[in-house]
Amino acid sequence: MGTTILIIAFVVEAAFAAYCIITKSNQKKTRSIIRVGAFAVFVILTLASVMQWSFRWFGLAALLLVWAALGAWALIRRQEQDKDYGSARIVFKAIGMLLLVIIAMSPALIFPQYRLPKVTGKYAVATVNYTFTDKSRIETFTHTGENREVNVEFWYPQNTDGKYPLVVFSPGSLGTRTSNTSTFMELASNGYVVCSNDHPYDSLYTQDTNGRITTIDPSFMQEIIGVNNGKYDEATIFKLEQKWMQLRTTDMNFGLDTILAQAKEVGSEAVYQLIDTGKIGLIGHSLGGSASAQVGRERNDIEAVIDLDADLIGEYLDYVDGKYVINDKIYPVPILFIYSDELWSRFAGIADLINVVASKKVAASAPHAYEVHFAGTNHMSLTDLTLLSPFLVSMINSTYRSVGGHEADKHYVIEKMNSIVLEFFNVYLKGEGSFTSAGTY
Repeated sequence: MGTTILIIAFVVEAAFAAYCIITKSNQKKTRSIIRVGAFAVFVILTLASVMQWSFRWFGLAALLLVWAALGAWALIRRQEQDKDYGSARIVFKAIGMLLLVIIAMSPALIFPQYRLPKVTGKYAVATVNYTFTDKSRIETFTHTGENREVNVEFWYPQNTDGKYPLVVFSPGSLGTRTSNTSTFMELASNGYVVCSNDHPYDSLYTQDTNGRITTIDPSFMQEIIGVNNGKYDEATIFKLEQKWMQLRTTDMNFGLDTILAQAKEVGSEAVYQLIDTGKIGLIGHSLGGSASAQVGRERNDIEAVIDLDADLIGEYLDYVDGKYVINDKIYPVPILFIYSDELWSRFAGIADLINVVASKKVAASAPHAYEVHFAGTNHMSLTDLTLLSPFLVSMINSTYRSVGGHEADKHYVIEKMNSIVLEFFNVYLKGEGSFTSAGTY
């Protein structure tokens, strides 16, 4: 929609500038009518829900309102002043108007309007945010001596009774707790309580319940970029990845322990009372997938894990004499690997690559393990960001030198992935049916 409006604005401004030059007139009355008309069309399209009112359109709405007010005032005054006419002036004015439109529309261009993925469940979904304070940890990203805080958001069946399985999500590096909202909505609408973690200073940004915003730590961001771009040797990469994993898994364990304690407490808030503490699943994307798989190994109350396009770096126990030491203990719970072309291509090409070895060992020892591959996708295709902002996905892929396909239908991938996630958790958290969706799509 944003691109379409920008093209229309370009055509209108170009045509109007040409008309002014041909007639050797500023055409102030016509310009005023166009300004008022443009605002009227914007209002009609918004009321008709052709343009879904959101932050995307705030800037354009303000610009068109100002122009409409100026146009209406000019029409009321009925002044036609052509003495300042000049073709160069007309061209520069048209360029200036277009630049203003581009600036006003930048949110709509970066975050284009998109169709929401399907939700198949029968339950209405509610959300609630909490900030958990870990009094056993001091925040290491600051020097104020404050305790570590973990911000979480729940998606859960609204106005229902009974108990539902708990699914905990961890986003990728630079990701946020809303990165897979469509997945959370699909699960919650089908009878799950979903909790997504932010990881302050690790997430691109996070906001606590007091409204305080914490942005990503620059040194962590440089570490991530450096690892992805081959800046460090393997020994350094191992140390950095273990540091990242320690933060992630500690956050997840603390969050889980807090949730379970609240679920067992009489009089706790409604979302906690819906949780079946004996049915817990984990899911994560990228670094969050690595952390989820590791927490699934370490805890004895996890029933199933889903890894979205992540290396199992938690399986690397040490780096000695130029070689990784891989965990050879049996993986304790069912696990589902969902891959984009990026990891899948590595697995298909280099059998002795360390992340391939780690994943294959886990898959071989787990009680049940499945692989799903979405062809024509890249690393970010398994998140909602691919719908929310193709522009940012392109920038991220370029920064990280991400590889993989781009031709798969974005809505199909997200909706199919969500249905597979639901099927897997239905089998291993609810005991419903069997998992039959392994394979390539």
